[in-house]
Amino acid sequence: MDTSNPAVFVNAELLRMYVGRRVRAVIQVLRNDGGSIVGKSTDEQQLVVKGHPSSPPTTFVEVIGVADTNQSINAEIWTNFGDNFDTASYNTVCQLANGDFKHLFI
Repeated sequence: MDTSNPAVFVNAELLRMYVGRRVRAVIQVLRNDGGSIVGKSTDEQQLVVKGHPSSPPTTFVEVIGVADTNQSINAEIWTNFGDNFDTASYNTVCQLANGDFKHLFI
């Protein structure tokens, strides 16, 4: 596992803390606007993901990339997570990874 450039677990609220850094987020795809996908973060806020997935996105997608702004990510890696996903649990992971248990996450 390459740990030289880890991606921080984020939701839309946490994204603003990592502008310019590598992040990972799960979104519910709302619409595909060609060069970007508009989605709902696990904390129910809207995010824009720029880039082109290698295959058509499913309802839930994890993206890893650089936080472009406090509401957008320039995606490098797209992973389809299917049509059912526990957003509340992922949101909890984001909070733990950025809180008191930050040291447990790369």
